[in-house]
Amino acid sequence: MHELRRRPDDLHDLMSDAFTAAPPFAVFLNGSYGVGKTSVLDHVGNLLADADRPFSLMDVDWFHRSWPVAGHDPDNTAIEAQNIAAVWANYRTAGPRQLVMSGVLVEPADVRRSADAVQMPIRSVRLVASPQTLEARLGRRYDGARQQELRWHLERAADLQERQAVADLDELVLPTDEHSPAQVAQRVVEHFGLVTA
Repeated sequence: MHELRRRPDDLHDLMSDAFTAAPPFAVFLNGSYGVGKTSVLDHVGNLLADADRPFSLMDVDWFHRSWPVAGHDPDNTAIEAQNIAAVWANYRTAGPRQLVMSGVLVEPADVRRSADAVQMPIRSVRLVASPQTLEARLGRRYDGARQQELRWHLERAADLQERQAVADLDELVLPTDEHSPAQVAQRVVEHFGLVTA
């Protein structure tokens, strides 16, 4: 008995039908420094791959890491949005897929800018952690040779988390202190119905 395998164009047609049936949206993993966004993003990708669901991942924190900045864009927010749009356009040439992003959203304008860049709604999940957890994780990330970077992030992490809580832009809040990135990722995909049990 021969195993039936889908050809790539069959899979493309199948996913096109699926994405046409349900309005597309981008998942955004929101959170302060040290909450685990990048690690969770990686595990979300693994879960989608295991489920044979086409996807693309973007860690958009890197999309504004550029210096010197333009005079009209002091926070590099415009260049970040332009980079998001360009990368998403490239990903889409490979066919319909679920976009999952990670980064920082603090104001409604941040959500609108990201949604405009990918031309679809943003649905965000906010990852949170205690100040003690943030300090421990950031301390592991920035070793002895990077103490200036460590101080910069420590001075801002708790304040950023509080500003995000006040803004309340997210449809789900997930603590990451006592859960592994894989466990948090599982909760994310379940919340958005991205994989079947």
